[in-house]
Amino acid sequence: MYRAVALRALRTGVAMDDLESLARIAEDADLVLSERGRGSVYLDGEDVSEAIRAREVSDASSVMSTVPRVRRAMVRQQRRLGHSMDCVMEGRDIGTVVFPDADLKVFLVASIEARARRRLRDLEKRGEPSSLEDVVEEIRERDRRDSTRQDSPLLKAEDAIELDTTHLTVEEQVDEVVRLARERGALQNSLGNEAGGATGHAEEGE
Repeated sequence: MYRAVALRALRTGVAMDDLESLARIAEDADLVLSERGRGSVYLDGEDVSEAIRAREVSDASSVMSTVPRVRRAMVRQQRRLGHSMDCVMEGRDIGTVVFPDADLKVFLVASIEARARRRLRDLEKRGEPSSLEDVVEEIRERDRRDSTRQDSPLLKAEDAIELDTTHLTVEEQVDEVVRLARERGALQNSLGNEAGGATGHAEEGE
């Protein structure tokens, strides 16, 4: 969602230091998340699921996420979505701010080298080659910005379960989260009848 409003800002040519305009862009954005399958993100009626993965959008979203009015607008939208359906949500303040009473909170961590390698593979698939060193520095800067922002800083919720994914495949990560959800009763059966409020708070954020 932050990437989507960042894309909107970039497309309209708004400067990242124009806080008033950034806030209006977030408050006026029509955001819709699909409910099934891998999921799609719609911005003002357009499927932007691929567009929001671009490198410049990622950088801009990290900047926009530090703007208090932008965060408040996104929290309102996230709560609206979360209260309208059973869901699993991912984000850097989901377990601490958006849904502090969630049935399950999982705080994903990994070494910065593992995170950088994953991000580098993602960039290469998109035809945006980079160096491992550059990606490591970008992640460090994003972590610093997210951890020190005034509104909703990146923190591990006291009741969150930490899951180190450094040496886990995506499938293994999913299996572990599903196992935790079943233990908590947040996942009723293997057919996907989830109870509301199972959330993931991801440190990786990619």
